[in-house]
Amino acid sequence: MGCLKNVTRAIFLTVVVMGFAAFGGKQWLITQYNNFMHPTHDMVMEKAQKVGDFSKINKEFEIEKAAGIFGYNAVVAEHKASGQKMIVVDSGKKPFLTPEDIKAEDSELRIKAAINKFKYQSAAIEDFRITEKGTMKSYGQEIPYAKFEARIKKIPSGNISGIISVVQDKDGSDKVLVSANQGGKYSQLISNEFFKEIKSK
Repeated sequence: MGCLKNVTRAIFLTVVVMGFAAFGGKQWLITQYNNFMHPTHDMVMEKAQKVGDFSKINKEFEIEKAAGIFGYNAVVAEHKASGQKMIVVDSGKKPFLTPEDIKAEDSELRIKAAINKFKYQSAAIEDFRITEKGTMKSYGQEIPYAKFEARIKKIPSGNISGIISVVQDKDGSDKVLVSANQGGKYSQLISNEFFKEIKSK
């Protein structure tokens, strides 16, 4: 009896799927998949507006993705000539890092603790260390950053360097800013150029 029930259910689902496809459902599924995997520039920019105003970003940068990550809204960009990546994560009212963490004397420990919350065994960050500190402009403010060097586990040539910073926007939401590149390719000038043009929504 149970076997017959399963066969009936399978036939029913097959008919539903075939009917869905016959009435254009297949194309809708393909469109939704393509929109997720290969969003148009307009779709990406629309989602990016949830994090900030990126409209003044120089054309040497490309906004690649704008999506939810770990329950936070994030924007990923690339400097086309160098491959340097920039990430802006809107942590909203539930920050995992604050501007005070970046400025603190034990900032390295605080940043490591935040990184460990989002650790994946396949690409865990190891040997993280802060090498210097400075300030830059973003969201219309002068903000602190910590320059770091680290290694990404299980990735060939996984040595990276870059900066991590946090800014609080006019609505009181914390934005975590990260820029990084492989080995000795990191450029603070590129980070400054990108982040200074981001404004509050």
